[in-house]
Parts: sequence; structure tokens; C-alpha cells
Amino acid sequence: MKAAGNPLSGTGMGDNGPSWVEIAALVAAGFAVFVLVTTRFRGYAGAVDRFGDSSAYMALASAIRRWDFTGVAIKQFWGLPYAMAALSKLTGLSDRTSLLIFSLLPSGIAALLARRLWDGWIAGYFAILNFDWLQRSCLGGSEPLFVALLLGAFLAVRRERWLLAALLGAFATVVRPLGIFALIGVGLVLLLRRDLKKFAAATAIGLTIGVLYSLPLARHFGDPLATVNSYHSREWQGGWLFGIPFYAIIKGTMLYPAPLTNLALSFGWILLVVLGVVAMVSRSEFRTYSRDHPVEAIFLVPYLWCIFSYNYPVWARSNFARFAIPILPFVLLALDRWIPRDRRLLWFLGLVTPVLAACSASGIANALRLLRGHG
Repeated sequence: MKAAGNPLSGTGMGDNGPSWVEIAALVAAGFAVFVLVTTRFRGYAGAVDRFGDSSAYMALASAIRRWDFTGVAIKQFWGLPYAMAALSKLTGLSDRTSLLIFSLLPSGIAALLARRLWDGWIAGYFAILNFDWLQRSCLGGSEPLFVALLLGAFLAVRRERWLLAALLGAFATVVRPLGIFALIGVGLVLLLRRDLKKFAAATAIGLTIGVLYSLPLARHFGDPLATVNSYHSREWQGGWLFGIPFYAIIKGTMLYPAPLTNLALSFGWILLVVLGVVAMVSRSEFRTYSRDHPVEAIFLVPYLWCIFSYNYPVWARSNFARFAIPILPFVLLALDRWIPRDRRLLWFLGLVTPVLAACSASGIANALRLLRGHG
């Protein structure tokens, strides 16, 4: 048995590493630095509007709020826009502000949940290492809400609150579809425990959320699985969304040239996750952890396969770091014995990484040009 506080002991909820107050301060400082740097380069509101899928989420939230889907292109899952539309309707806030609230706030909650589930070191490095996480936390994206719901479901499982776990897992799934693995994990564990009453209730919760999500799609677009079916592309190799591991990553790297810095960052994250998988398989502590927390393991294994097998060469490498966000805490957990436990390094990274992430979001060349212009 590991000592209390070691996250691989299965008890790591608490005293190891930065406190929840320090994690909250680290997250807040990172957000402040990111916003200040972005404002200097581009103007914050404009940066939000131009970033990633932010404009698409805002347009969809507006359509939901007005319940008018004329001209709506089905692409993203609607969980985040539904939350944005509800907040905007209740408070009168703009769609942009609602998007930022459902990005910034869940990002901080996710970091605190990571500390509760594991320890302060995993939570701290999870909060500040990934450029894509910082960008989608500060400029808008579905990942923060998805991860907060996902980690909330895991915590509910640990507390034996199975129906809450099913509810959070179902909400996570309508934000990003791979949340279905967590929902499946809840159901499978309840079946293995032969707790048929809770299994039936959890299944009913998942189905209810799924039906309520699908009904508007069926009514307005004639397809209850419209958002699922929108994930079709001629770029998929052989017509399959997932294929041979690493194939699309390698093919995309060969077909679509990218700056050396971009390649180094992408393959750095790929290497980190590969090393994490090796540690997961080879370390008896992690195997024991997985047996003790089967819902997390049931989510983790297929999710890992999906991100390595994503069959879209354009995105398989370039978006790998973004795809890896939900499983980063598990990678850090598997590699925990090699994680530097130094608050000075954590805070240094916590202040430098947001600067680099903001520059990356603006384009490194643009950032350098603007800096020379201001100089």
C-alpha cells in the first residue's frame, strides 16, 4: 500500500503538492497573463471571434436562443451551445461572454477536480502545460466544459454517486462525443456489480439526455444523429473515422508541410503520450490503479486508441495536443515518479506557458512582427 497522498495509491485526494488555493491562483494568473498578451497583440474580443470554432459556437447558441435554425451548418456537438444559449437567455449576456464563461470557469473547475482526484502536482501541470488547453480556456472551446463534466463524473463514481456520474457522463457526451466511453464505463461497472436497479436508472438517464438532444435535430434537420453524421469526410482513409494507429499522423505529416516549431510541438506531445502509455502498461502501480478505478480505465483505453487512430490526415498530427487534453491527467499520473515537484518550476511554467500559448494563437510570426512594431 502506498502512502496517503500518492495519487497511485487510490487515496490521492489531498495533501500532496500545491493546495487547491494555490491551484486556483495558478490558473487565475495564467488566464490573466494570456488575456493581457492577447489584448496587446490583437484585441481580446476580436481574438475570441477569430479563434477556432468560437464563432461557430456563438452562431449556434444564437440560433438555439431564437429557436431558428435557418442556415445553420451542422458540425459541432450542441452541448456547449445549449449551455451558452441558456445562460444568455437567463442573464441577457452576449453569446461571446457566455462562451467565455463556459470556457474559463469549467477550466478552473477541471483543475480543482484534478487535484481532488489525484494531487496538486498533476492538477498544476495539467492546468498549465498544454497550449491548446490554455487557448480554448481563454478564447473559447468545448474542451473545458467537457473535461470538467468528465472529471466530475469520475469523482461522483469514487463517491458511489452513480446516478450523478451517469448524468454528468451524459452531459459530457453531448458536449464531445467520446464522453460516451465514460457513460459506458458507468453502465459496465454497475452490470459487473449486478446492481441492476442502478444500472437501469443510469441507462434511463443516459437515454433521456440522448433523446432530448436528438429530438430537435430530428425535427429541424430530419436526422436525430445529425451531429454524429456530420463527422463524415472524404479525407477519412477508407471511409472510416478511426483506422490504423499512427497511419494518419504519419501520412498527414508527409502530405501537409508545417513549420519546424509546429512539428516539434506536435511530436513532443505524441511522444509524451506514448511514454505515458508505456508507463501505464509497465508499472504495476498503474495497473492496480486501473483495477481500483475501472470507470476511468474504461474511458481511458478506447480514448487513447481513438486519438492515435484518428483517420483524418489533416488533423491527426496537428491537433493531437488538443485531442490529448482529456487524458493528460492520466499520462501525468502514469509518469508521476518523473514529474518535477518544484513549485518554482511550476509557477515559472505557469507564467511563461500562457505567453507562448497566446503568441501561438496569434501566430508566432505575427506576434514577432507586432512586437517589433511596438518596439
